[in-house]
Amino acid sequence: MSATAEKLSIYERIGGEKAVDRLVQAFYDHMDALPQAAEVREMHGPELTEIRKVFRNYLTEWTGGPALYSPVKGHPRLRQRHLPFAIDDARRDAWMACMIRALDDTLGDTPARRELEGNISKLADWMRNRA
Repeated sequence: MSATAEKLSIYERIGGEKAVDRLVQAFYDHMDALPQAAEVREMHGPELTEIRKVFRNYLTEWTGGPALYSPVKGHPRLRQRHLPFAIDDARRDAWMACMIRALDDTLGDTPARRELEGNISKLADWMRNRA
C-alpha cells in the first residue's frame, strides 16, 4: 500500500458516499433474497427505508467518512442497541453472508475491501449475544 493510500480512510479508498450507498442497497437486497437470512431480515421489520438510512449513516462514519450517525443517534452503543435481538452464530453468519455478497457485488477484490470485510467480520463477531 502506498503512503498516500495509508493516509486515506477506508471510506475514501472504497469510493466514498456512492460506494457506501451501493453497499447498503446490495446488503438489504441480499437480506431479502437469501433464505438463510430470513430470521435476520424479520428482525428489521417490514419497512426498511429508515434502517437503510441509519445503516448508511453508521457505515459512512464508521469507515472514516462524514459524521452522519453520531450527531443524530449519539454514540453507537451497537451491542447495547442489539441486545433485544437474539444474535447467535447462525444469525451472525447469515448477516455476514449478506454483507459478503454485497461487498462482492459493489467493491470487488481490493485491499480496501478486504480490510473492510475483516473489520465488519470482527464487529459481527462482537455483536453475538446468545450461545
